[in-house]
Amino acid sequence: MAEFAGRMLVVCPRCGGCALVIPRPGLPAPRYFSELLFQPRRLACQGCGAVADWEPEVRGAGLVGAVLGGSEDPFFRRPLWLQTRCVGQILWAYNEEHVDALSAYVGAQLRERGGMRPTRAMLARLPPWMKRSDHRSEVLSGLQTLRALAERPSPADRSNAAHERGDRPRPHGSIYFPGPSV
Repeated sequence: MAEFAGRMLVVCPRCGGCALVIPRPGLPAPRYFSELLFQPRRLACQGCGAVADWEPEVRGAGLVGAVLGGSEDPFFRRPLWLQTRCVGQILWAYNEEHVDALSAYVGAQLRERGGMRPTRAMLARLPPWMKRSDHRSEVLSGLQTLRALAERPSPADRSNAAHERGDRPRPHGSIYFPGPSV
């Protein structure tokens, strides 16, 4: 899931419209997707101009990174913009690319495992309700709703599911020890 952490659509803390959370401009590109969880972030709203910055916590010589999962962004703890109710649950995604990956998986008639260990892959760790074949059409419809929400950034377009729920994953993050610059 870290590959989708480079750009997140969230609810703006000031106007309630769609804001963007990205790595702070001017930083070198990460070598690995997992490094995205330790990069300083910027929240910016095109609608009202709100801006906020996030820095990873420093613990000794290491950085404590964000933890992915849940319907809030892991940096600013803002509700994700892309949320909708689906099969009695909340369906959420970080961005359009995340929606596309979920759509491809849910819509597949045959799901093959790749070379990654199945317990670490995002798709293998999806909740059972998303993977059930009898929910396929509802989940795909929900993903279409998320895709449409991504194109509508005004506060009036906000989904009634996009609010704080406190469903964050474990409260602590991984620790990263950046080596000397090469």
